[in-house]
This record gives sequence, structure tokens and C-alpha cells, in this order.
Amino acid sequence: MATQTFLYCSLLAITIFYVSSSAAHHKNLTIKLIHRDSPHSPLYNPHHTVSDRLNAAFLRSISRSRQFTTKTDLQSSLIANGGEYFMTISIGTPPSKVLAIADTGSDLTWIQCKPCQQCYKQNTPLFDKKKSSTYKTASCDSKACHALSETEGGCDESGNTCKYRYSYGDESFSKGDVATETISIDSSDGSPVSFPGTIFGCGYNNGGTFEETGSGIIGLGGGPLSLVSQLGSSIGKKFSYCLSHTASTENGTSVINLGTNSIPSTPSKDSAVLTTPLVEKTPNTYYFLTLEAITVGKTKLPYTAGDGLNGGKSSKATGNIIIDSGTTLTLLESGFYDDFGAAVEESVTGAKRVSDPQGILSHCFRAGGKALGLPEITMHFTDADVKLSPMNAFVKVSEDMVCLSMIPTTEVPIYGNMAQMDFLVGYDLEKKTVSFQSMDCSGNF
Repeated sequence: MATQTFLYCSLLAITIFYVSSSAAHHKNLTIKLIHRDSPHSPLYNPHHTVSDRLNAAFLRSISRSRQFTTKTDLQSSLIANGGEYFMTISIGTPPSKVLAIADTGSDLTWIQCKPCQQCYKQNTPLFDKKKSSTYKTASCDSKACHALSETEGGCDESGNTCKYRYSYGDESFSKGDVATETISIDSSDGSPVSFPGTIFGCGYNNGGTFEETGSGIIGLGGGPLSLVSQLGSSIGKKFSYCLSHTASTENGTSVINLGTNSIPSTPSKDSAVLTTPLVEKTPNTYYFLTLEAITVGKTKLPYTAGDGLNGGKSSKATGNIIIDSGTTLTLLESGFYDDFGAAVEESVTGAKRVSDPQGILSHCFRAGGKALGLPEITMHFTDADVKLSPMNAFVKVSEDMVCLSMIPTTEVPIYGNMAQMDFLVGYDLEKKTVSFQSMDCSGNF
């Protein structure tokens, strides 16, 4: 146990650099995602305090957790504004800039299109498909159309046009045509890197709780229609991200990397590369890992999976937790959490247990006259023992109070972004693995 200082760190940012790869046809891109509470975000409110932003992020974590259902109709319970990051891309020829929510829990990218039958208010111009020379609707018998579930897809037989329809858990919705377009990403020198024939949804009937700053959703999930999956061969089926604890400040930087050289491969003298299997489960949109145990200080607790993912079985079932960069908190199965919370409480020194004034976080501590001591927490994934720093596992909610940034859930367990900060987290979709390498994400890109 050691005395620790804290940075406000739950909110981040992600722009794009292009580096040519020695591997033929492979591209390496580094993209900045703009966290919704970053000073660079169009949603940034300078009048909000750190506590205001933290509490809002925690509430979004709880709402977002309800999207991760194992039902086949995976879109039915999505929360429209559940994502934490914005991402800028260009679409069409000539290109039009689009700012949209980057969502690792969604597949099909969709944006509002002109002419709209019904659209929510958007600050930027709607995409006009008639002005693009590369826009093309997908046919009803196309692979893209067949990739949609029965509840998501449809067909306009008169025009042989594939249709999509997404209904979200907060009664938001998007409907429109499935189409292909050229999507471009700006490089560091300002020149775009283009990906022709990318599948997306051109939405002409959209509404609900979507915010005016965003044009739609950019899908970064594991299904075949996500942007990551579609770029698969050109990026070597590999991507990673490095989320900085300091990204809520003006100078903080977090990045997502696409390409063959993006994932951690060579251990440094200070940091090993830890690799765990990526478990294939339904729906394939989500990234499932297996959490076997958690160690608090010197106490190792076997992790048991509950109803959220394994139908009530308490066992070392594979794929018992989803890793998600769009959820701030880590949510652990409620039955396991009782023993886990007790072990944390027993291991904290120099503080007394208090209640979270907002009623969101379960274990909070107020420092007394002595130095605050926090336990080391290790997440034991299959073949990967990931040691968390106090800033990964705890959050400073006021000048003299810290709280455990992990809460119980009866829904699907989620490994959230606070636990992933200052790790290079790499996804190898070909080898079906996720890797972790500890590093200072604010100074490596």
C-alpha cells in the first residue's frame, strides 16, 4: 500500500496520422477521439465542475451497460447517447466532414442524410447523397443486407434497395438506406486516406435523444458491418488505443491506432505485453474476455459469472466480461462484488468508509490525518495478470474523498475505460486476442 496522488481522469480525447506500412496494402493510422467532456468537445461546458462531469459519466456508464444484451436483437436496448467519444471522418466525393459518436458497442455506421423525412436538429449540414459521385445504395440481395438481423434490415423491392432500422432503448431511432460510400480520414499532414466502397446507413428518419453536435454513430464493434471490420485487410485486422489520464485537460491526448503495427508486440524494460484470448460469442458486436479472478492486495478472489452473461451459472465460464472503451466505470457481477468490496475496504488505510453523496459509487473513503493507502488491484484475465494503478481503480471525487471506480451490476459485466487508462490495449482480430502494455499514454504519440 502506498500514498497516492490523483488526477481527474475519466474523460478523454481521440485525431488521425497516416504512416505507410512496409506490408503491402496495409495502412497504419492514429486517430484522436474527442471525449464528450474534453475542452475540445462541442459538448464541453466550462461551468461544470469536475464532480459534475464525473457524476454524469458514471450515470452514462450505468445507462450504457443496458445496451450490452446477449439477445439476437442486439440494437433493441441501445442507449442513443451512451458513447463517450466523438470521431471525425469525411464521407462522399467531394468529401463532407462528419462528427459522430464513436461506439465500440455498435456495428453499422449511420449518419443523417438529406433529404430527411424526419431528422433531429443537427448543427452541421446534413450529408447530401445527391452531391456525391461515389454514393451507391446496396441491393436487397447484397452481403451487407444479409448481415443485418431480421429486426434490423428490410427491402424496398420497388427500388431493390436494402433498408436498415435501429430502435434504441431510450426510444430513439434511425431508419434509412444501406449504401456504400468513400470514407476518408485526415492524416497528420492534412492529406486524406480514403476507403472506397465502405458500407454505411444513410438515415432519413431519425429522432429521440441524439445531440445536435453529432451527425450519427460510427460503429467500431466486432460485427461484419463495423468500420473496423470493413477496414480489416487494409489495417491487417489489428487496432489499439491508448487512453490518457490527463485527457480531460487542454494538453491531454488519447489515441486509437489502426494497422499492422498498432498492437503491442515488444516488451519494454519496464512493461511486459500481456495477452488474453478474445472470446467469440453472440452477438459478435461485443468484445468478450474471460476474467478468472481479482487480487486485492494479497487476497485473490475467484471471479464468478452471473445471470448477465451465463444464464445464472457461477463458474469460470469463458467470455464473462465485455471490454468497452465507451463505458467509464467497471461493472462487476453483483454476487462477486460483495466479497470484492469487503476486501477493498479491509485493505484501505488512513481513511474511513463514507457514502457517495450522489449514491452512484459503492465504496468511498475519506482521508483522515494519516496518509491514504490504497491496495494494488490485479485483474486476472486468462493468461494475462493486469496490475492496475490506484488511478485505474479509484477516482478522486472531492478534495478529501476517493471512491472505487468499480460497481456491482446484475446486467452484463463491463471492463470500463478508467481501468484501461495508460495501457496500450491492442486487438488482433485475426489471432483473436487482446493485449495490454502499461505506458504513459500522454507522451507516446
